[in-house]
Amino acid sequence: MQEAENAITAHGVRKNYPGAAGDAGLNGFDLRVPAGSVCGLLGPNGAGKTTAVRILATLLEMDEGRASVAGFDVRTQGRRVRERIGLVGQYAAVDEILTGRQNLVMFGRLNHLPVPVARRRADELLERFSLTEAAGRPAGGYSGGMRRRLDLAASLIVSPPVLFVDEPTTGLDPAARQEVWTAVRELVGAGTTVLLTTQYLEEADRLADRVCMLRAGKVVAEGTPDELKSALGGDWIEIVLAGPADAEAARPIAARIASGELRLDGPAHRIGVPVTERTRALVKVATALNEAGIEPEDITLRRPTLDEVFLHLTGDGAGETREHRNGNPEEALT
Repeated sequence: MQEAENAITAHGVRKNYPGAAGDAGLNGFDLRVPAGSVCGLLGPNGAGKTTAVRILATLLEMDEGRASVAGFDVRTQGRRVRERIGLVGQYAAVDEILTGRQNLVMFGRLNHLPVPVARRRADELLERFSLTEAAGRPAGGYSGGMRRRLDLAASLIVSPPVLFVDEPTTGLDPAARQEVWTAVRELVGAGTTVLLTTQYLEEADRLADRVCMLRAGKVVAEGTPDELKSALGGDWIEIVLAGPADAEAARPIAARIASGELRLDGPAHRIGVPVTERTRALVKVATALNEAGIEPEDITLRRPTLDEVFLHLTGDGAGETREHRNGNPEEALT
C-alpha cells in the first residue's frame, strides 16, 4: 500500500526510558493505518501503546525512526500534525462545573473558532452524540458513558481527519461501553481515521478493521481480527460438564479426539478441545460422551478468540503487568 493511502505510518520508531527495563518504551515500532479505518493497538501494560500514541500525537519525541500523520512528518511538521488530529485520553477531559454545551463551546474557542461558529459546532456535536437533552446540565452529573461521548465530541470540535483514542472505555460499565462503541463507529462512518488503544479484546474485535498486537515495544502480529484468529489454528469444541466427576470422565474422551493439547478450566468444569474436522469432531465427541453416559451442560463449536490470540502472542498478561509496573515510566503515562 502506498504511503499516500495511509493516514498514519511509523517505521522503526524507538523510545527508550533511562533506568527502565530494556524492553520498556518502543523498540522498532512499525505501523500503517489506512485512511478511513480503525486500527486497534493491543498489548499488556508496558507494551508501548500509550508511548506510541503520544509520539504520533507529537506529545513525546522519538529517539529514532520516522512517522507521519495525515501526510505530515511527526518530527519536523508537528504543528501541521496537531492541526489535523484529535486526542481522547484515558480519562474524560471535561469541566464538571460547565454544562455539556459550555464545555464544547469552550473547546471551540480554545481552537480559535469565532463564538457563533463554536456555538453552532457545539450544537452539531451534541446532536451527533445524542447529548442534546443533557446539553444544559453540568457535566459532573453525566454518566460515565455520557462523559466519554462528550469527550469524543470535544476532540472533534474542529473535525480532525485523524483521531487517537487511548483506552476509551476503561472503567465503564457494559452499557456505557456500548455507547462509546456506537459513537466511534459513527465517526469512522463519517470518514475519520481512528487509532484505538485498548486492553479489552472484545472492543478491538467489535471496532477495529485491523489489529496490531504489541509486545516489548514491537508489533508482533497484525491483521484483521479474523486473520489473527485463523493464524492461531483450527476450531475448538468447548465442553462444560455438570461437576468434577463428569469432567474427569470426559477428559480421556476429549483427548482421543483432540488435534492438540486440551485446555482445562477446573473450577468451571470446562474442557477446550482443539479439532481440525469441525463437524465430524463435534459428532464424534457428542456420541462418545453419550455412550459413556455423560451428559454435558453445554457443548459448542467455535473459532479461536482474539483473547486466545492475544495471550498466545504476548504471553501471560498478568505476568507482563507485574514485570513492567516496576520502574517503567510508561505506567506514569497511562
